[in-house]
Amino acid sequence: MSSNVTAPALPFDPIAKAAQTWSERIGPSTAMSAVTNIMRVQQILQASVDDALKPHGLTFARYEALVLLSFSRRGSLPMRMMGERLQLHPTSITNIVDRLEADGLARRLPHPSDRRTTLVELTDAGRTRLTAATEAVTHAEFGFVGLDAPELEQLSVLLTKVRQAAGDFA
Repeated sequence: MSSNVTAPALPFDPIAKAAQTWSERIGPSTAMSAVTNIMRVQQILQASVDDALKPHGLTFARYEALVLLSFSRRGSLPMRMMGERLQLHPTSITNIVDRLEADGLARRLPHPSDRRTTLVELTDAGRTRLTAATEAVTHAEFGFVGLDAPELEQLSVLLTKVRQAAGDFA
């Protein structure tokens, strides 16, 4: 993915060119241009975050799971709740926890009062790895370049409106 991000810059904006052609041949290009820009920026952000996390042996999904566990008050969360909070299918969260456990970064524990529930707890090694990985992604600004803090806040507000309108949350 990084090779796409670091390829030589084009002498023109291909998305602007596509939007112009779209307008001429199909109609208004505002939504098409916005979605194409978002998809391209997603590639740029993903490559940057992946590059920052790779030396720490983490994917973004596993990193997010470690962050979520570190935010829990008790130091552990039920797997079901992790899936809900990370908006992942139960199979995906199982795979993530399997990898974290294999790497010694998290461990499964039985729930003290509900035999049907499995808790996931961050290990000391997980906390250490999380600290180093967080420093790396923060230093890389999660891939965001060219925007200042107020612009990032505005971007978050706008994208949150889209997510809410799509039913991502109430």
